[in-house]
Amino acid sequence: MAPFRVPFVDYRKQYRSLKAELDAAIARTLGEGQLILREDVSRFEQDLAHLVGVREAVGLNSGTDALIFALRAAEIGPGDEVITVAHTFLASIASIVHVGATPVLVDVGDDYLMDMDAARAAVTDRTRAILPVHLNGRVCDMRACDAIARERELVVIEDAAQALGATLDGRPAGSFGRVSCFSFYPAKLLGAAGDAGAACTDDEAVARTLRLLRDHGRATKESHVLYGFTSRLDNLQAAVLNAKMPCLPAWIDRRRALAAIYDRALAEVPQVHVPPRPDARHRDVYQNYVIRAERRDDLAAYLRDHGVEVLISNPIPVHRHPALGLERFSLPLTERLAAEVISLPLVPELEEDQIAYAAETVRAFYA
Repeated sequence: MAPFRVPFVDYRKQYRSLKAELDAAIARTLGEGQLILREDVSRFEQDLAHLVGVREAVGLNSGTDALIFALRAAEIGPGDEVITVAHTFLASIASIVHVGATPVLVDVGDDYLMDMDAARAAVTDRTRAILPVHLNGRVCDMRACDAIARERELVVIEDAAQALGATLDGRPAGSFGRVSCFSFYPAKLLGAAGDAGAACTDDEAVARTLRLLRDHGRATKESHVLYGFTSRLDNLQAAVLNAKMPCLPAWIDRRRALAAIYDRALAEVPQVHVPPRPDARHRDVYQNYVIRAERRDDLAAYLRDHGVEVLISNPIPVHRHPALGLERFSLPLTERLAAEVISLPLVPELEEDQIAYAAETVRAFYA
């Protein structure tokens, strides 16, 4: 099969653009034998905490473990309910199940983010936490979320895996909750060379628990204080992330500029709804450029046939998989979105003419 004219991601091109820096970081790390919980991890944690605007960041092996450990550190467990959404990657919900708590799913709004009125209505005497998901690089209405949490004494845990660098009212994603969770999967805004994640917090006790959980509960080499896991951020991955970190502001600016090309080109296509645009409150980072499209599946096939690689996430809504036991929830907009949304290519390595071609191909399909 011929390569796509507009690929969805281009790991090879990103590597070529940073080859000298990445090769040097990897060679140094291997040459020094600095492999587990070494200086690169500490440096990454410090820089991430500064970027997010919190005191502590804890490097982990995935964003999924970050969510699970965040819930455990907040002492969420059996008998507790946690409010979240189904319009998300399964890990947001799975983390709740993995700590023995009960996920309570609410619908989203037209911005694909948690409907805070629905969240407020879902609170019961068993509710212990709210887990908002900052999907596609846009921050949820955390002012409303925090109000609910204060009124009902709930813990807020942010799934910020897709929103590193995004802000709401000038505050970074990940700076609102007791704990926030990030993924550095290769396709993320800041991606490792494999799986990686982190949890961020202002609570030193929570940070200590997170560090214990990631390393078998060891307070020292000789002292185990709880049953933990093997979930350390590899030093080699931290070195890769450190080499890429200086590029993040420019990459975000590039994503925003490319998104603006899509916005302009698709504004007059009635069968397409473009994502919500940045405004005075939101600085979006466009982890994904997601449109709602009529005849979505036909459009996806047409785009692929014409060299544009696209992604359809969750064509079956998460809560409609029988094996997951979530079918009791009625989420009308989530179910509509599952039939309508499609992610168009948008990574910093793409050229403006590639974005213009992808947009024109959308227009041609409907014409």
